[in-house]
Amino acid sequence: MKVLFVCMGNICRSPTAEGVFRKMASEQLPNHDITVDSAGTHAYHRKEPPDRRAQTAAERRGVDLSKQRARILMDDDFRNFDYIIGMDADNLDKLIERCPTEYQSKVSLFMSFAPESDYTEVPDPYFGGPSGFEKVLDLVEEAAQGLIEQIRRK
Repeated sequence: MKVLFVCMGNICRSPTAEGVFRKMASEQLPNHDITVDSAGTHAYHRKEPPDRRAQTAAERRGVDLSKQRARILMDDDFRNFDYIIGMDADNLDKLIERCPTEYQSKVSLFMSFAPESDYTEVPDPYFGGPSGFEKVLDLVEEAAQGLIEQIRRK
């Protein structure tokens, strides 16, 4: 099973989702072979580590993002990953535009795995303060749990 999280620059939301989901999957699905990665639809921050604020917020919850580096979404990702998950509607639209027809069923919006949430997207915390990164973590944890439940049912 291979899961790819995608946001715009791959330094805030998608690396947070990658780190949180990797940790939760290793704890809750120890017998599953799951590869987790993240990418950006734009190459603004290529090869940079996640935003320091994202790292700090994640560290407080026991999630280490420090080894991750931003990368851009590649055409091969559509073939290679089982789940390609956009963090918001704008990035979901970009994924759908680029995705070959035969792989469209792999593309989804992350918060669709948390149907009880009041949020339909994971908001971009980049231009806000520390509370935005905490909110991202709350939403990511909620949606990650839903994704784990879906994988468990398969």
